[in-house]
Amino acid sequence: MKAIRIKITSFISDDQPGFVECKFNDAWNKEHTVQDKVPIVTEKYLDANSDYPQDGVIACEIIAKWKDKDERTIYSVTTEKPWAVETIDGLKEFDILEEQLTKFNQ
Repeated sequence: MKAIRIKITSFISDDQPGFVECKFNDAWNKEHTVQDKVPIVTEKYLDANSDYPQDGVIACEIIAKWKDKDERTIYSVTTEKPWAVETIDGLKEFDILEEQLTKFNQ
Protein backbone atom coordinates (compact mmCIF):
# COMPACT_ATOMS: atom_id res chain seq x y z
CA MET A 1 0.00 0.00 0.00
CA LYS A 2 1.11 3.60 -0.57
CA ALA A 3 0.99 6.64 1.71
CA ILE A 4 1.18 10.40 1.29
CA ARG A 5 4.12 12.07 3.04
CA ILE A 6 2.78 14.74 5.40
CA LYS A 7 3.97 17.16 8.07
CA ILE A 8 2.44 16.80 11.52
CA THR A 9 2.23 20.44 12.56
CA SER A 10 0.67 20.43 16.02
CA PHE A 11 -0.93 18.43 18.81
CA ILE A 12 -4.57 19.44 19.13
CA SER A 13 -6.22 17.16 21.72
CA ASP A 14 -5.37 14.87 24.64
CA ASP A 15 -8.48 12.79 23.93
CA GLN A 16 -7.29 9.19 23.63
CA PRO A 17 -5.15 8.28 21.77
CA GLY A 18 -4.19 11.93 21.09
CA PHE A 19 -5.03 14.01 18.03
CA VAL A 20 -2.76 16.00 15.74
CA GLU A 21 -3.09 18.43 12.87
CA CYS A 22 -1.25 17.56 9.65
CA LYS A 23 -0.66 19.36 6.38
CA PHE A 24 0.37 18.45 2.84
CA ASN A 25 0.26 20.08 -0.58
CA ASP A 26 -1.21 18.33 -3.59
CA ALA A 27 0.29 18.28 -7.10
CA TRP A 28 -1.30 21.69 -7.79
CA ASN A 29 0.29 23.20 -4.66
CA LYS A 30 -3.01 23.43 -2.77
CA GLU A 31 -2.51 22.94 0.96
CA HIS A 32 -4.71 20.38 2.72
CA THR A 33 -5.22 20.00 6.47
CA VAL A 34 -6.08 16.77 8.26
CA GLN A 35 -6.91 16.34 11.94
CA ASP A 36 -6.71 12.74 13.11
CA LYS A 37 -5.46 10.29 15.72
CA VAL A 38 -1.72 10.09 16.31
CA PRO A 39 -1.51 6.33 15.48
CA ILE A 40 -3.14 6.96 12.07
CA VAL A 41 -0.30 9.24 10.91
CA THR A 42 2.79 8.03 12.80
CA GLU A 43 4.22 5.19 14.88
CA LYS A 44 5.91 7.74 17.17
CA TYR A 45 4.55 8.73 20.55
CA LEU A 46 3.48 12.36 20.25
CA ASP A 47 1.92 14.70 22.78
CA ALA A 48 1.65 18.42 23.49
CA ASN A 49 5.32 18.51 24.57
CA SER A 50 6.68 16.94 21.37
CA ASP A 51 8.63 19.04 18.88
CA TYR A 52 6.72 20.03 15.73
CA PRO A 53 6.68 19.71 12.79
CA GLN A 54 7.19 15.94 12.56
CA ASP A 55 7.15 13.68 9.52
CA GLY A 56 4.13 11.45 9.08
CA VAL A 57 2.07 9.59 6.50
CA ILE A 58 -1.53 9.09 5.48
CA ALA A 59 -2.24 5.67 3.96
CA CYS A 60 -3.95 5.80 0.59
CA GLU A 61 -5.00 3.78 -2.43
CA ILE A 62 -3.97 4.71 -5.94
CA ILE A 63 -6.90 5.39 -8.27
CA ALA A 64 -4.94 6.42 -11.37
CA LYS A 65 -1.46 7.30 -12.62
CA TRP A 66 -0.88 9.83 -15.39
CA LYS A 67 1.41 12.54 -16.73
CA ASP A 68 0.48 16.20 -16.82
CA LYS A 69 1.40 18.67 -19.58
CA ASP A 70 4.81 19.21 -17.91
CA GLU A 71 5.45 15.43 -17.97
CA ARG A 72 5.22 15.14 -14.19
CA THR A 73 3.96 11.77 -12.95
CA ILE A 74 0.75 12.36 -11.01
CA TYR A 75 -1.10 9.84 -8.89
CA SER A 76 -4.77 10.29 -8.15
CA VAL A 77 -5.28 8.76 -4.72
CA THR A 78 -8.00 8.22 -2.14
CA THR A 79 -7.56 8.25 1.62
CA GLU A 80 -10.93 6.55 2.12
CA LYS A 81 -9.15 3.22 2.62
CA PRO A 82 -7.78 1.93 4.87
CA TRP A 83 -8.55 4.50 7.62
CA ALA A 84 -11.29 6.78 6.16
CA VAL A 85 -9.10 9.88 6.52
CA GLU A 86 -10.44 13.17 5.18
CA THR A 87 -9.38 16.80 5.27
CA ILE A 88 -11.10 19.39 7.43
CA ASP A 89 -12.92 20.32 4.18
CA GLY A 90 -14.20 16.74 3.77
CA LEU A 91 -11.90 15.80 0.85
CA LYS A 92 -10.66 12.22 0.40
CA GLU A 93 -9.28 12.27 -3.16
CA PHE A 94 -6.12 14.09 -4.25
CA ASP A 95 -3.66 14.40 -7.10
CA ILE A 96 -0.20 13.77 -5.66
CA LEU A 97 3.26 13.96 -7.20
CA GLU A 98 5.20 10.71 -7.36
CA GLU A 99 7.83 11.97 -4.90
CA GLN A 100 5.14 12.68 -2.30
CA LEU A 101 4.30 8.99 -2.04
CA THR A 102 6.01 6.37 0.08
CA LYS A 103 5.46 2.73 0.92
CA PHE A 104 3.09 2.04 3.81
CA ASN A 105 3.31 -1.15 5.86
CA GLN A 106 0.10 -1.86 7.72
